[in-house]
Amino acid sequence: QVQLVESGGGLVQPGGSLRLSCAASGFTFSMYVMNWYRQAPGKERELVAAITRSGGSTNYRDSVKGRFTISRDNAKNTLYLQMNSLKPEDTAVYYCNRGGTLWGQGTQVTVSS
Repeated sequence: QVQLVESGGGLVQPGGSLRLSCAASGFTFSMYVMNWYRQAPGKERELVAAITRSGGSTNYRDSVKGRFTISRDNAKNTLYLQMNSLKPEDTAVYYCNRGGTLWGQGTQVTVSS
């Protein structure tokens, strides 16, 4: 079964850190560019970060540059998003994505004191 399953979300105070994981199955993970998106209440879904098939190149939206790091382990079929210095405006459901068409179920990240 082709699927993406996110984990690692939760409630964290401003300035804290979280590490999201996305377990991929049912396809050759290493053959695809992978992305993290997020969607805050009342807002459109937005691209947060992307990583090439080998992991050699990454891209980030401006608001998370220097705070978030996307990475992947092709041997474990897993995508990661390390989030540091979290801000309340980072509160959203975070989604793992393959190629703009395959989505995980999402994991909630709430940044609040």
